[in-house]
Amino acid sequence: MRRSKYRRANSPAWFSGRRRIVVVAAAALAAFGGVVTVTQISSAGTKNQNNAGTNSALASCDKLQAPARSRLSTQTRKGTYTTNNGRVTQHADDGAGDVATTAQLQARCREWVTNNVANAETLARRGRGNNGGNNNGGNNTGGNQGNTGGNQGNTGGNNGGNASAAPSQAAPSAPAGNGGNNGGNNNGGNNTGGNQGNTGGNQGNTGGNQGNNGGNNGGGAVTPPPGAGLGILTNSCETSDLEDHDGFQKGNRCVSTEFGEVGAAANNPTLLITNAPRQVNRNQPFTLQVSTRNLIRDRFLAAGQGGYYVESSVLQGGLVRGHFHTACRILDNRNAAPAPDPVPAFFVATEDSRGGAQPDTVAIQVPGLPQSGEFQCSSWAGDGSHRIPMMERANQTPAFDSVRVRVR
Repeated sequence: MRRSKYRRANSPAWFSGRRRIVVVAAAALAAFGGVVTVTQISSAGTKNQNNAGTNSALASCDKLQAPARSRLSTQTRKGTYTTNNGRVTQHADDGAGDVATTAQLQARCREWVTNNVANAETLARRGRGNNGGNNNGGNNTGGNQGNTGGNQGNTGGNNGGNASAAPSQAAPSAPAGNGGNNGGNNNGGNNTGGNQGNTGGNQGNTGGNQGNNGGNNGGGAVTPPPGAGLGILTNSCETSDLEDHDGFQKGNRCVSTEFGEVGAAANNPTLLITNAPRQVNRNQPFTLQVSTRNLIRDRFLAAGQGGYYVESSVLQGGLVRGHFHTACRILDNRNAAPAPDPVPAFFVATEDSRGGAQPDTVAIQVPGLPQSGEFQCSSWAGDGSHRIPMMERANQTPAFDSVRVRVR
C-alpha cells in the first residue's frame, strides 16, 4: 500500500524506535487466528550474523505472554456456535472468551517471522550482492542526502524517483528486489550510499513508490498532511507516550493500524433492528430481527486471539467486509447515560458469509435476560477490526440501531 510522504518524513530505521518489528509481528499474526505449527529454526541459522533482524524478532517472540481473560457477558452462550439452522455463526463477546495461550502466540509469532522477516533478509542480501556496489561516487554526506531524498521526495526527484525511504512497518512482508535496485541508484557515497541501498532492499516496494512520487513531483516540497492548518493534535502513534496496542483488549494503548478503505456514500453500510419485543419475562428467550445493507459479513478476528483493532478496513466490490454485533444491557437510570464498563447481559458478533448491496435480515436469538427492568438492546456493524465502518460523508448515520425491552 502506498504511504503518503508526509507520514514517512521522519520514519525511524528498521528495527528501531517505538515501532519495532515485534509489534508488527504480534499485530499481523494475531489477525490470522487459530494455531499454527512451530517452524523449526536451526541453531546455525540463528547464530548467523546476517540474520540479526530475524534473531532479534525470534527472541521477542519467545517473550510473548498470553493476555488475561476479560470479563464476559452474563447470559450469552459461551464460545462460538451456529443459529438459523446452522447458517449463521455467532461469536460470544466478540470472541473475547477464545483466549490464545502463550504457546500459541509464540508459535504464530515464529511462523510469521520466518515467512516474512527471514525471507526479506534473504532477498536483501541477494540485492546487496548484485547491486550494492552500483552507487555513484560522492562522499558520505551525499549518501545521507540520497537516503533522505527517498523519505521526503526531494532527492527522489533528482534521481528520477529511484531513492528509497526508510523502511516502514510493512517492510518485511513486501518484495525486496525493487527496493534494493532503487537504493543502489542513490547518488550517495560508496560506503554510506551502499548501505542505504541495502536498506532499500529490506524495505521493498514501499520505498520505491515513495521515491517515484518524489520523481513525479520533481523533487518538490513535502506534501502537507490532511487537516493541515486545523491544529490537529496528531495523526500517528509516533507522538504518543502510550504503549503500542497489541491486538488484545487493553486500554491506555495507542493503535497504529491505518483506517483503511472507505467506500462511496451509496455503498456505506446501514443497519436496522426490524423486529423486537417490547416486553418479556425474566429468562424468557426472544428474537431480534436485524437487517443490514452494504455489509459483507465474512470478516471476523476473535478479540481473545489478538484480532482487536489490527486489521484496516477492506472493501470488496466497494462494500465493507466485516460482521455485526448485538448486545443487551440493563439501564439503571433512564435519564442519564449509562456507565460504559459493566459487561452486558448478552453480546454476540454475527458472521455468516452473506450480506451485500441488497438488504437482508438475520435472526438474533437472545436466551433471556436475568433481571427485571429496562434493557437497551443494540446492533451495530463492524469491520474486520470490530470498528463501526467509516462513511464518506460526516453527516451520514452510522450502521447502528437500538431498542428498549422491558423485562418483568
